[in-house]
Amino acid sequence: MTFERKIRIAPSILSADFADFGREIRAVEDQGADWVHVDVMDGHFVPNLTFGPPAVKAFRKHVTTFMDVHLMIAPVDPYIEAYAEAGADLITAHVEAGPHIHRTLQAIRATGKKAGVALNPGTPAEAVAHVLDLADLVCVMTVNPGFGGQKFIDMTGKIRRLRAMIGDRPVHIEIDGGVDPVTAPLVVEAGADVLVAGSAVFKGGSVGDPGVYGANMRAIREAVGRR
Repeated sequence: MTFERKIRIAPSILSADFADFGREIRAVEDQGADWVHVDVMDGHFVPNLTFGPPAVKAFRKHVTTFMDVHLMIAPVDPYIEAYAEAGADLITAHVEAGPHIHRTLQAIRATGKKAGVALNPGTPAEAVAHVLDLADLVCVMTVNPGFGGQKFIDMTGKIRRLRAMIGDRPVHIEIDGGVDPVTAPLVVEAGADVLVAGSAVFKGGSVGDPGVYGANMRAIREAVGRR
């Protein structure tokens, strides 16, 4: 994928119908999703338990855009290869999940996948200052990770700091948590270009009425002035 700093919407399938992931993924892609975001949780690093590599491999069969796999697990290094083999296009690990984020990012890149690094709300931008040359994406958590549908935490100062640190590097800034038509303009103005949205995309719609997904995504795009 050629780097381009344009606004991308990445629906989080954590908010989809768990009994119908294949059709849900196809529905949001048909309605204009740029990426598909997969939240992997281990019940240890975060208080929830979601998708193992076999589930991600099953999702891959339905994803035609770009599969963004966010590992909220610790330890993370032993599972990188499995998620790469499952079909992730980009694998994001948390700087807080282990003592050697530099080595973790090297391990992701060694699989041939794009590498992301995530920051929890309490972690400063400076925590990734020395790994930006290994990263394709920095994910700024705007909720405490573990559950969908949480209230947005204002991290615009951190986003601006990251944008200045990144400079002209080909590194995306992704926002994960509480993104909707109200909060999206705030983070985009600060420098973000990938918007993860779960409930804000899936609310009110279904595979039987997918047009609602499209309308929800258009509302976010229109709010940030990018169609």
